[in-house]
Amino acid sequence: MKNPFSKKISNENFELSMRRYEAFFKGEVYDRPPVCITFWKEAAANKPEPKTYATHRDRWMDVEYRAKEASWQIDSTEYYADALPTYFPNLGPEIFSAICGCDYYFGPETTWTSPNIIDWERDVDKAVMSRYNEYFIAIDKFIRELLKYSKDKFAVGFTDFHAGADHLAALRDPQNLCTDLIDYPDFVKSKLKSSYDEYFKLYEYFYNMTTLEGEPTTSWINLVVDGRYNVVQNDFSCMISTKMFEEFFLGGIIEECNKLDHSIYHLDGPNAIKHLDMLLEIKKLDAVQWVCGAGNEGFHRWIPVYQKIQKAHKGVYLGIDISELDDVFANLKPDGIWFTWIGGIKDKEQADKVLERIRNWK
Repeated sequence: MKNPFSKKISNENFELSMRRYEAFFKGEVYDRPPVCITFWKEAAANKPEPKTYATHRDRWMDVEYRAKEASWQIDSTEYYADALPTYFPNLGPEIFSAICGCDYYFGPETTWTSPNIIDWERDVDKAVMSRYNEYFIAIDKFIRELLKYSKDKFAVGFTDFHAGADHLAALRDPQNLCTDLIDYPDFVKSKLKSSYDEYFKLYEYFYNMTTLEGEPTTSWINLVVDGRYNVVQNDFSCMISTKMFEEFFLGGIIEECNKLDHSIYHLDGPNAIKHLDMLLEIKKLDAVQWVCGAGNEGFHRWIPVYQKIQKAHKGVYLGIDISELDDVFANLKPDGIWFTWIGGIKDKEQADKVLERIRNWK
């Protein structure tokens, strides 16, 4: 892949980083694991004038300003080691469900929907994707605005589209979906199939939009891929048994992975760990992001989870504090590790020492 970040990253560094990421996807290691380190260096020019808004919705939906601000933020960031400049057009985690007709609400930090399938027989045809939907139009515009600034500087990602169970949970409400698996299994399976068809069309639309501009593919997890890549997830899975997970949702996750050149699974919370064995058996799944949840932090608490992922030859998304490096070296191998962030690095001198320690890890 030609270096798409020539204004920010040298060709030599880009090629070397991409070799490290390719090894990560294979559960292997090149010369060392990839490490993402960034430093803030506020740009002297082109900082957008601050704006005030009457509502949170107005702020979220001002995509022209947000794209301009994103470009300035990337100009103000030094990408060190294997960090690559990316940006995803965030309109909240249930944007796909909003595009499919759910009412959408905006808060200071996140967004949420209200269900639009109250009765399966009466409402199921209301929850369908439309390119005339205001949120589809907003994401489309957001990406086009970002592409005005991104040439040779940063990759424009997909937004946080949740397909499968998370989408149905938004359409129905999570508690209702739990009982639907018992009371209305045929409706659930039918809607899963039709909504995946919609999701895959949505993916292809935005994939073609970005790649026709010469962009690589990225997402809200900022891996950079020449080809189809996305984050696969099922946050709803923490509420159900492994039997229900396998019956209703595993097939869709496998289908998502099969349609992608590279994928990473977002495993969210301790109650989702019970599904990990099944996920690690998915041949086309490349890597796992384990998110322990607030109050459960600490690398040492989750060593068996990381070891299980590594033993399956999947890539390991790993964010740690600098004080935890010795624990990582003692309990894992460098194969398939991606240090997505290392807290506590204050300057380049310290960063170089950390990189040398990681390079010497065997």
